[in-house]
Amino acid sequence: MSTVLNWGILGASNFARKLMGPAIHAAGNARLVGLGTSSADKAKDFKSFCPGLNVYDSYDALLESGDIDAVYIPLPNHLHVEWATKAARAGKHVLVEKPATLREDEFDQLIALRDQTGLLIAEAYMIVHHPQWIRARELVQSGTIGKVDHVDTAFSYDNREDVNNVRNKPDMGGGGIRDIGVYTYSSVRFVTGAEPVDLSARIKVENGVDTWAQVVGEMEGPNGRFTYSAMTSMRLSPRQEVVFQGETGQIRLTAPFNPGVFGQAELELRRHDGTRTVEIWPGANHYIAQVENFGRTVHDGVGYPCPLEFSRGTQAMIDQVFDVAVDIS
Repeated sequence: MSTVLNWGILGASNFARKLMGPAIHAAGNARLVGLGTSSADKAKDFKSFCPGLNVYDSYDALLESGDIDAVYIPLPNHLHVEWATKAARAGKHVLVEKPATLREDEFDQLIALRDQTGLLIAEAYMIVHHPQWIRARELVQSGTIGKVDHVDTAFSYDNREDVNNVRNKPDMGGGGIRDIGVYTYSSVRFVTGAEPVDLSARIKVENGVDTWAQVVGEMEGPNGRFTYSAMTSMRLSPRQEVVFQGETGQIRLTAPFNPGVFGQAELELRRHDGTRTVEIWPGANHYIAQVENFGRTVHDGVGYPCPLEFSRGTQAMIDQVFDVAVDIS
């Protein structure tokens, strides 16, 4: 049996063209063989790096193809559950962009479908595949900085001029929390094993989508409670940073979510005695690692770093934020 997964992509999004398409094409255990799009012009961009790509004029046509084992779904948020379900029912493994659903309970459908079919269905939460986050979790959980007392997270960019961007469209599941809150919330869950126990939130809303949010509260995990703060915005200059503050030191990630685009992946460890060490990963590509880990799970049964149950926990936190949020626009 071949250990190479043949992949198809539903939709010719910019993100798929610039990042995930090339990652699938570059992964050692993957082959990009199909693209579903009605736009011949968009297909040309994909064929520039994958000349042998088969182009299907509809998503259904791609799903009907016997040449494709797995599909990547980068469609607008409100279409994720629908097309992930269709793909799995067509016998394809599924990697669907985050957020995989718009509400926590929608994960039940995907989890049940995964269990019934034996297919791998997962959310494309790429950062947990990056060595900087694996290292951060190792350091925190081994007690290198002592008990975690506080975590600060921030992620911002400015897309106010891009009025047609799906992130600025409420009917497509847009907004900053669903786009980047996934990172500022779930990364802390991944590293600490903690879940929120008390949160409050303030948001600013424009045209039906949140453009700024500040979440504060407490989280609790295996090593007790700690305070937490997360800022996300689609209307500020680009910023990314995560700091884990422990009793005996701190860990700071300077390009936590888009290393290679925002900056070099660096993990700074500061200890109580003033010593400082920095680890860097200049060549790591978490998109390629995500595709390769997906393939290993399918063919070798290796546990997937981001199962649907973990993603459901993130969506539960997002739902909680929306439930308690106060609009200060």
